[in-house]
Formats: sequence, C-alpha cells, structure tokens
Amino acid sequence: MKALSGFYYVETANGSLLPCRARGRFRKEGLSPLVGDMVRYTREGDGGTVEEILPRKNSFVRPAIANLDLLVVFASGAIPVTEPFLLDRICAIAGNQNVPVVICINKCDLESGLRLEEIYTRAGYTTIRTSAETGEGIDRLRELLHGKLCAFTGNSGVGKSSILNRLDAKLSLEVGEVSQKLGRGRHTTRHVELYHLPNGTCVADTPGFSSFDTERMDLVLKENLQFAFVDFAPYIGKCQFHDCAHLSEPGCAIRHAVEAGDIQPTRYESYTKLYEKAKEYKPWEQG
Repeated sequence: MKALSGFYYVETANGSLLPCRARGRFRKEGLSPLVGDMVRYTREGDGGTVEEILPRKNSFVRPAIANLDLLVVFASGAIPVTEPFLLDRICAIAGNQNVPVVICINKCDLESGLRLEEIYTRAGYTTIRTSAETGEGIDRLRELLHGKLCAFTGNSGVGKSSILNRLDAKLSLEVGEVSQKLGRGRHTTRHVELYHLPNGTCVADTPGFSSFDTERMDLVLKENLQFAFVDFAPYIGKCQFHDCAHLSEPGCAIRHAVEAGDIQPTRYESYTKLYEKAKEYKPWEQG
C-alpha cells in the first residue's frame, strides 16, 4: 500500500498495515517491491519481511507502481499549464504496457481546457474536465475509477491530491499552492501510496513532476513507439515501406493522416521527439 524509507507497508487479510523489510536477494535480482504488488510475507514481531513478489501484469518506474487497471493523467490549461509533450510521453509509456488511460483536465473553473480536450478526445482517449473547486466532473471520474486499482499522475500543481480529497473527504490530503512566478506546483506528495475509496476502488496519489523530470521515466523503445500512440493504430501497416519510421519516408500513411487532419499535429510532434530520444539509448541501456 505504501513504500517509504526502506519499509513496505503490506495490507494483511484483516485490513491492517504491516511494516515490512524486503529480502536482500531482491536487490541482487534487481527487484524491489512496488506499491500495488501482491506479495507473500512472514511476520516477525511487530513487522515482517516480504518473501516473494507475485507476477505483475505491468509495472512503472515513475510513478513506481505495479498492477494498474487504469492510469489517470492529470493536466491543466491554467497555471501550471501542462505541455502536450508531457502528456504524450506518459500516454506512450502506459500504451506500451497496455494500460488504459483517462485524461483528466482539471481546474476547468479557471481555464476551460477545451483545446486539450479536443486533442485527446480526437486521439481516442477517454477525456474529462474536472474542477476540485466546483465539483464538476467528479461523479464521472468516480464512475471511471469504480472497482479498479488506479494511479493519479501529472505535473506538480495540477490538483491530483485536491481531486482525491473531493472523491473522499475523509482522506484530507495535503495540497500545495502553485507558484505564480515559476508556473509550477510545490510537491506535496513525496511518495506513492494507495488509498481505499468506496466501491472497491484503490487510487495511488503520486509525486508530481515537471517536463524536466521526464528523463527518469520509463523508456519506450523506438521499435515499439508507434504502437504506443493509440491514434496511429488505423494507419500502421499501410505505409509504402514495411519498416517505415514515420519520419521522412515517402508514402507514409501516418504523415499523410497528419496532413489530412486525422492525427493532431501535437501528437505527431511528440512522436518524433520521443523517437529521437529513443535512438540515443544504447542496446545495453534498453535491457
């Protein structure tokens, strides 16, 4: 349920949290327990030891979490304004692991967010606009989360913790002010932690990040990148060349779709940036 300062807080059968250490062999194997993991453990006094991490259906580096049913990516058209490239990178990482994504455009009481809504709705994502202040969109978000293990992620200051407080007032999570000068939020969430909501929903609030932090995100290999962009799917395999990278090759169906307005220009720009970044990694860094 929570990982903090070398302790892993395991929810037991009776619902209590047991602080555990992890077996040293995990480090040798390059593993560590993640929030969302199903584990086997043994009790030792007032604590315990994680003995085994059960197979994961997915896992992420940032946020450090496993076994997600849904990733909710928060954005804002108001300060701090979310750059589409940041959203596209997160969506590509989720798409690479077949994790469904909901785009949540918060602070719509301050700025409508209609442009972001148009981009991501047309790209094929479930997109909602919310306001932690007025409650707009909260019931719809609650429906989308129902019964799932979810994570909230997005840049600092977009209101993830505020929305969680709206979903369940008993949580009373700390929220921070947004710096008007810097245009970004202060980190109030410093670790990943799962919270139980009604109707069998578990939601992880995660540390926010800015575009400067994205280098620490998971890498999507350039060979897989086209498949991680859901709006590219209708055009994959229709290019003149079977190994088309969709950059400058003649007869590219994806570039033609961009020119025709069927794929949003910002989405294609993000693809080309991510492809160039992926090319910089060496094979031994991609293992």
